[in-house]
Amino acid sequence: MKHLRKLTNKVDVQININRLLSDIHKYAQYGKDPQGGVTRPSFSKADHDVRTLFIQELENIGLEVNIDGAANIWGIKRGNQKKKGSIVIGSHLDSVPNGGKYDGPLGVLMAKEIIQTLIGNNITLNHDLEIVSFTAEETNDFNLSTFGSRSFVGRLTADKLKNVPNRRGEFLHSELQKVGGNLNQFPQMIEMQKNKKVFIELHIEQGKRLEKNNTAVAVIDRIVGTYRSTVKVIGEPNHSGTTLMEDRKDALTAAAEMILAIEHYCNHIDNGVVGTVGTLNVSPNAANIIPGIVDFIFEIRGNSEEQIQKALHTIQEVWQSISKKRKVDVHQEVFLNQKPVVLDSELIHILQQTAQELAEPYMTFSSMAVHDAVHMSTITKAAMIFVKSVDGKSHCPEEYSHADDIKKAGNLMLHSILKIDQELV
Repeated sequence: MKHLRKLTNKVDVQININRLLSDIHKYAQYGKDPQGGVTRPSFSKADHDVRTLFIQELENIGLEVNIDGAANIWGIKRGNQKKKGSIVIGSHLDSVPNGGKYDGPLGVLMAKEIIQTLIGNNITLNHDLEIVSFTAEETNDFNLSTFGSRSFVGRLTADKLKNVPNRRGEFLHSELQKVGGNLNQFPQMIEMQKNKKVFIELHIEQGKRLEKNNTAVAVIDRIVGTYRSTVKVIGEPNHSGTTLMEDRKDALTAAAEMILAIEHYCNHIDNGVVGTVGTLNVSPNAANIIPGIVDFIFEIRGNSEEQIQKALHTIQEVWQSISKKRKVDVHQEVFLNQKPVVLDSELIHILQQTAQELAEPYMTFSSMAVHDAVHMSTITKAAMIFVKSVDGKSHCPEEYSHADDIKKAGNLMLHSILKIDQELV
């Protein structure tokens, strides 16, 4: 630790915020849309172009670049070989339709900026330092979000992916090959996993907790679990004018009451559990017909499996009474039950300690969204840093983080990497 303090004081290492902001602006031009946002889904032309730019820039700063079977882009800054394995930093470059310019790219471009800062200050780590841009972190035409990181850690296999089409009838294996990936190279990723000792991802918060506490950065200690099910409410379609109110079996009013029950529970339980219904389909969906069937997707997110299960039990008990009162049937089918992930306690401690040494106020809390770090945590030590989001906005053109906040988060990440490099075997 004394050596590390001497090193960082000697060179006064800080990221170049102006260079980083210039990168953020430049990358946002790829997929810039008329609505003012960025539309850059994986495998689109804009994605192809930004990949080419990114690879070229990594090579220009002297990194060894390779693309794995899932088309994840890796750049390596070699260490002095005193310690084996690599520290990995990065995120993703793809975006949602009409999204912002920070979600994903900030983490990748911050990783590039940190490497450039180390090179500019003639600092060579004991470990190799790798940058990664994961493929298709966001939802895409193949319905495979966090595709790159899930594939890398073995949660998606080549056999399961070989016949996956998008809505235009194009196959994933073909689109992967266009960007340098290949399903036949998936087994090689298992070998690549072995030398990854640490993964740290920097991301915008996409919420208001930091802003409410006037704090620039957060250390993320866990990522919440997510439960999703399709719900079908079956009533009875009938004439809207001739069917008396007491004779109705209205699937939509029953569904509305069920949805409000989710909101009521989450509003009255103080443990961070959130519930959402984001899709709703009504049949027959005509002005003069009482709705006979309603389909919706029900989601619950929570910090612990216990919290999620308690929410499900309580809400579904209420649903049973609504079903009985309104004379409708309710059917559910679970399609996602992702457990909460606790991130590495040693890395969390180093991030917190580094923030204290930098006299940088910070918060520690869980991420309410899933990120690539969730999957990387299954093969290596993983942690995350969040940057304050203005008004908590994300996945929209208004997504924004102040330069001062970005700089604070970047310097925290930089100095944490120096500390990890010294302390980790």
